[in-house]
Amino acid sequence: MEFTIHRPEELNASLRRAWHRLMDESPDYGNPFLGPEFTAGIGTYRGGAHVAVLHEGGEPVGFFPYERNAFGVGRAIGLGLSDCQALVHRPGVTWDTEELLRACGLSVFEFDHLVEEQKPFGRHVTGTFASPVVDLKDSGDGSYAEWLRGTYPGLAKTTLKKERRLGRDLGEMRFVFDERDPRMLHTLMRWKSAQYRRTGRMDRFARPWIVDLVDHLFQVREEHFTGVLSVVYAGDRPVAAHFGPRSRTVLAAWFTAYDPGLRYYSPGLIMHLRMAEAAGRDGVRVMDLGRGEKEYKDWLKTRELRVGEGFATRPHPVAAALRMWRRPVRGLRNTVLAHPALREPADRLLKTVGTLRTSGRAETGGVGSRTR
Repeated sequence: MEFTIHRPEELNASLRRAWHRLMDESPDYGNPFLGPEFTAGIGTYRGGAHVAVLHEGGEPVGFFPYERNAFGVGRAIGLGLSDCQALVHRPGVTWDTEELLRACGLSVFEFDHLVEEQKPFGRHVTGTFASPVVDLKDSGDGSYAEWLRGTYPGLAKTTLKKERRLGRDLGEMRFVFDERDPRMLHTLMRWKSAQYRRTGRMDRFARPWIVDLVDHLFQVREEHFTGVLSVVYAGDRPVAAHFGPRSRTVLAAWFTAYDPGLRYYSPGLIMHLRMAEAAGRDGVRVMDLGRGEKEYKDWLKTRELRVGEGFATRPHPVAAALRMWRRPVRGLRNTVLAHPALREPADRLLKTVGTLRTSGRAETGGVGSRTR
């Protein structure tokens, strides 16, 4: 096995075509987060993005995107934003993990949404987690809606009833699967930023590079990658919105938010139902809801994938130090998330902190969201 290392912008058209071919050859690699477009976006707005190309007989047979800092600490490309990570490779290709890390100049490689198929990384996985997905069909016959009505008849009936009520109260309901108005994208980011603060979570959209990345991906319109903004309207009023990337066959559910003044209508659930129906008609086979314990994901999913987190390492002092620092933090977080008796009080505490923080910002004339 031979390796060449490239910056994302250095990949020529031939290598990008080869990367796309490998994505098309296996359903494990159809996720848009695994494509060169997402890697290029991260490389534009964050330093340290690289791609290792694996060669056999002079032919590219694998692509390994990663980020590297000055100390040789590596992480999956877009760690913290990406819901799917992998070394994309031709079926049957394998590699030696230590040899790969050495070629990349890495002492350690951290991941948290690794595709289960990645066997050479297997001994470095410290935990596996459910990642719910929705299977769709390009038949236009409402097959997913019928499945949902049969599986959760009460949920489907209640959601549709709330949608009808919303239409009566505010105006005719309208859903746009691929909205191209950038003002709506910025409305979504403002809603999401406020939601993060309200629930005590880290506000991703307070980070200018993430705002710039989402703006950039919204403009990408390629065969294997498109930034899709979907919006539910009641009359002329936007009710809920979602932005996420799609490939030929997979739509990643990424950022969803809604007008908090309309939360009693369940606008987020309405959004996901309409998005699933429209995506199926548009050729999407799978809607990936991403790792995470959420009640709405349990309702909507048709099955689950498994994703892994951990640290691939080679003998090096930096690798040992990082594992000693990061593993206890991850272990505590995962323990809380895995047990409802711990997760629910922790969630209430975060919301209380978020309420205090939000009210404090209002009293002191806080600037609010930094989204543009």
